[in-house]
Amino acid sequence: MTKLAIPKEVLLVADGLENAGFEAYLVGGCVRDIILEKKPKDWDLTTNATPEEIQKIFPETFYENTYGTVGVVGESEDPTLKVIEVTPYRKEGTYSDARRPDTVEFGISLEEDLKRRDFTVNAIAYRPKTGEMVDLHGGHEDIKKRLIKAVGNPSTRFQEDALRMMRGVRLSAELGFAIEQETAEALHANAPQLEKISKERIRDEFIRILETATPMQAIFLSHKLGLLKYIAPDIERGIGIGQNQAHSFDVFEHLLRAMQHAADKEWPFIIRLAALFHDISKPETRRWSDEKKDWTFHGHEVVGARVAKRALQDLKFANEIIEKTTKLVRWHMFFSDPDKITLSAVRRMIVNVGQENIWDLLNLRICDRIGTGRPKEQPFRFRKYKSMVDEALRDPISVAMLAVNGESVIKILGEKPGPRVGWILHALLEEVLEDPKKNTKEYLEEKVQILSLMEDSALKEMGEEGKKAREKAEEKELEEIRAKHHV
Repeated sequence: MTKLAIPKEVLLVADGLENAGFEAYLVGGCVRDIILEKKPKDWDLTTNATPEEIQKIFPETFYENTYGTVGVVGESEDPTLKVIEVTPYRKEGTYSDARRPDTVEFGISLEEDLKRRDFTVNAIAYRPKTGEMVDLHGGHEDIKKRLIKAVGNPSTRFQEDALRMMRGVRLSAELGFAIEQETAEALHANAPQLEKISKERIRDEFIRILETATPMQAIFLSHKLGLLKYIAPDIERGIGIGQNQAHSFDVFEHLLRAMQHAADKEWPFIIRLAALFHDISKPETRRWSDEKKDWTFHGHEVVGARVAKRALQDLKFANEIIEKTTKLVRWHMFFSDPDKITLSAVRRMIVNVGQENIWDLLNLRICDRIGTGRPKEQPFRFRKYKSMVDEALRDPISVAMLAVNGESVIKILGEKPGPRVGWILHALLEEVLEDPKKNTKEYLEEKVQILSLMEDSALKEMGEEGKKAREKAEEKELEEIRAKHHV
């Protein structure tokens, strides 16, 4: 018997069940992760108590499903320990729709419960009270061998719930495990069963696959095992589609490598998704150019945005994700030669893609570059373009920054607009640049009263000094931006 280190919040729930006369075993991914010395993302207990009996034991619970799972709510600040899920031992009937069991019986036995689980690494149970480890299907040994292996007959497992096939691929990527041969063969043979699974469930597993550290491996494995055509078939259209001389790989591998770079950089899911779809329409836009003696792909980003939108709608992604991804795909071919474009052109690009998306677009461009096989992700010209984006985004140093405006000054002065208004505003700006704390309505209005008493010549001189201070501050800020991007 081995005593594992279990958080007190989990022990509190297990002890509550045991003290009420029931058995309590940790089961599933949390046991696997403890064995692997990883922190579990969630904690699951199984017991011979019914859902109603579980709820009677604990003060705050919720039970909103047909699987018998009761959420026991605790007071932990750790979100992974805030809710401990407790599920009765389950025996499942036949799966007529390849999605969910037709019947579920609660409280039969731990042995029956473990028999229904997907993979051996998830079919290990641990009883905190005694330190007993129950491993009826060799899961501990498969963890040592770094294998994903189905419990019992793999074809039966996948026909019960076809989403288990995607889960096996995802676990392989998450854990760095290989899929055991018989399991892989059954997975390939049963791949068409994915057609029976709702797009929402496929989408959720697809998201988790892309969020792993090695999504390239997972997507390639999905293709090899015949699953990808039921998830995102447009991606496979790039297989064998050669590109121009700037690329070392076909379109399919380029997409996977671009996506993998986003994962390597630990960038958000949206960049990984956009990287996987950014050149999705190169196959149908590919044309041979006798002039260039090479392939061209004119308009692939425009067509690709439409194809990506359709694919993501098919997978029932949220509108916000669809809109952002299609924008990134649509604009990923932006012209970025800083020697040939102006700041106004950069501002137009920011307007096209949206200020909130511009840095994701630049990171997508980095992924695109690495996906071609080039080793350097940010050459000098790209860093210079990023500097121009920073410059275009910053608030200009001007009198518009002041807590008072021209109208306020005119009202205080009680006179018509004229050059004195501009001189006063620039004199105020110089003070604020020197000490930003002075940029308050109260202070500046009082200062306007003082400045209004000055002669034109002295006031004009102060205004000119303010302009010089503004230009100096502007140049300093631009120097800092350029230094930040090493240009």
